Order: sequence, then C-alpha cells, then structure tokens
Amino acid sequence: MVKKEFSPLQKKYDQYAPLLLRLIIGYGFMAHGWAKLSRGPLGFEKLLTQIGVPFPHFNSWLVPLVEFFGGLAIFLGLFTSIVAVPLILTMLVAMFTIHINYGFSSIKTIGLTPHGPLFGPPGFEVNLLYIAGLASLTLTGAGTLSVDWLLHNKKYS
Repeated sequence: MVKKEFSPLQKKYDQYAPLLLRLIIGYGFMAHGWAKLSRGPLGFEKLLTQIGVPFPHFNSWLVPLVEFFGGLAIFLGLFTSIVAVPLILTMLVAMFTIHINYGFSSIKTIGLTPHGPLFGPPGFEVNLLYIAGLASLTLTGAGTLSVDWLLHNKKYS
C-alpha cells in the first residue's frame, strides 16, 4: 500500500476547511428555525398535524428551537458532534415525511411567467447535503476556528 504524502500547504490549512461547512450549515439551520419562530409556530403545527407527526404542538416549538440554537452551535463550532445528531434527525424526518415524495432534485422548474421561473416543491437533495455536511463535521471535528478547538486546547494547555 502506497502512503499518500500531503503537501505542507495542505497540512497547514486542512483544519480551516470545516469552517466553511460550519458557517453555511449553521446559518442555514438558523435561518430555517428563525423563519418558523418568527411566523409563529401555529402554521408549522398545522403542517405537522397534516403529515401525522406526533405531538404537533410540542414539536412545532421543539423543531424550530433545535434548528435555531443547533444552527448557532454549529456556526460557532460548539459541541459540534453532539449537536449534529438532533439536526440530522430533523433532516431525516423532513426528508421521509415531505421531500421524498418529490424526488431527488431540490429545484424543479415547472413553468415560466413574465416575472420569472415557477418552481415546484423541493425534493430531498438539500436534506442529503445537510446530512452529509453534518456527518463530515462529526468525523473531522469543528476545525481550528471553533469553540470546540478553544475548549480542547484550554483543557490540555
């Protein structure tokens, strides 16, 4: 078996790569959680009731709070591997209860109006991207520019 050698430049910057994932995944979850909270959980509760999610009133609060605060934790790189688990679960539930019915693609152009394209319901592509990104962060860690890194180094310094 041939051992792959990494360039000094690659070794120098490889711990910064998770930052890119953390920022976009964290922001994405915060944006989705905030959208549900800012509109009030009643609308989201109706959706949860329609798709048969148990305890829709409780979950209409739990899911947006997990998305918002979990997204914030991912954004900051705080307890990344732990926080990834409930976020992955929210993606799996959304994927298997809603998005799976619309196929893979997250962008479906179904028509064109004078104001621009008309889009159909999104498939499960974005769910898988979020899950893959969270799994990657769990495997690699939050990286150098994270609260996890600061806590780890403080503990061993």
